[in-house]
Amino acid sequence: MKKCMTTIVLSLICFIHSFAQEENSKSTIAVALPNVDNISVSKEIIAKLIQIELIKLDQYKVYDEFDIQEGIDSDERFTNNCYGKNCLIDLGKAVEVDYIVATSLLGFGGKTVISIKIIEVNSGEIVKNDVKEFIDDKDKIQRMLQVLIRQMHNIEMHPEVVARIVHDDQPIIKKNINKVNNSGPRVGYSFLSGDLRDFATRPESQGGMGIYPGVSMIGYQMEKQYIGTENFSALGEVLITVSGLEQGVAIPSLTLMNGLRFGKAGWEFAFGPGIGFKRESRGFFDTEGLYGEQGRYWTESEFRNSEFNNYDPEAGETAPPAYDITKNADTRGDYFKLNTRWVMAVGRTFKAGGLNIPVNIFYSSMKNSGMIGMSVGFNVVKN
Repeated sequence: MKKCMTTIVLSLICFIHSFAQEENSKSTIAVALPNVDNISVSKEIIAKLIQIELIKLDQYKVYDEFDIQEGIDSDERFTNNCYGKNCLIDLGKAVEVDYIVATSLLGFGGKTVISIKIIEVNSGEIVKNDVKEFIDDKDKIQRMLQVLIRQMHNIEMHPEVVARIVHDDQPIIKKNINKVNNSGPRVGYSFLSGDLRDFATRPESQGGMGIYPGVSMIGYQMEKQYIGTENFSALGEVLITVSGLEQGVAIPSLTLMNGLRFGKAGWEFAFGPGIGFKRESRGFFDTEGLYGEQGRYWTESEFRNSEFNNYDPEAGETAPPAYDITKNADTRGDYFKLNTRWVMAVGRTFKAGGLNIPVNIFYSSMKNSGMIGMSVGFNVVKN
């Protein structure tokens, strides 16, 4: 038992010693305050982000701002625009590190240009140097620094991650660039107009829905990006909804739209056809009150069996009503018809923490009628 414990203790001591030797063998590196122009992120924050990304590499012993503060205070040059090579080398010697990192960030022309160089203090040579143009998005500065630092150290990153943030001057078409996927639940409310409003308010005894001409909507939207650039996305969208549940009716609908999303603010315009089904009957509306209640809807069979049906013995047939017989929406109808419409929507995607919140105003146009309303959705952000 004693031999076993002795072996464990010796193994632990050897491991700790080996780890300490490995740490001591790493080159030391410090990050000078970067030159930042036309980007609303402080120099101190950017320097800290570079330190974090260097630590992640596990190739250096990284000095933080507290480790190098004494050396910086030793010469006023180090606190006032120390961006030149000679000044950086002197700073590296003052803080006693093997390497010093110089960084420059410039926001210009809708892009972020980042340059990083690593200088060996003793020789004064620039051992690593790279510059890259990224998209104009300060919220992704850390990812930009990560990409550049890892590429400088020959560490591969997923091409899609790089493609999302690298600026490209060519108007090429790519998938998943600057992607915001708003697939998810939708809820909303809309008001009916025209013939659709009349059908909604018509009594159920006359084949109407007998409801208030405003209905809730609940459903689910699926979307797929087929064009993506830094400030533009084109999307195919499928929206499945059911309306009117709060009033005891169910109005299903399928909408196919083409969406165009612009800029970092997430403004979007979408348009496309909507499809549904409706029941119809042959009949007429008594707009002049010739057969009792003014505005009542009579089906052809109802009128034929009513007291207003006048049989013409000479012609041997029933006299037709004073109105033309047409097909009309009727929940009791024997005819089923495809109901089509054209939908247009405009909206914006808001962000709240880890959520996308798309808000849209839409108008659905049908023959002699329409719907106007608003919908809200949510889904988890996917970068």
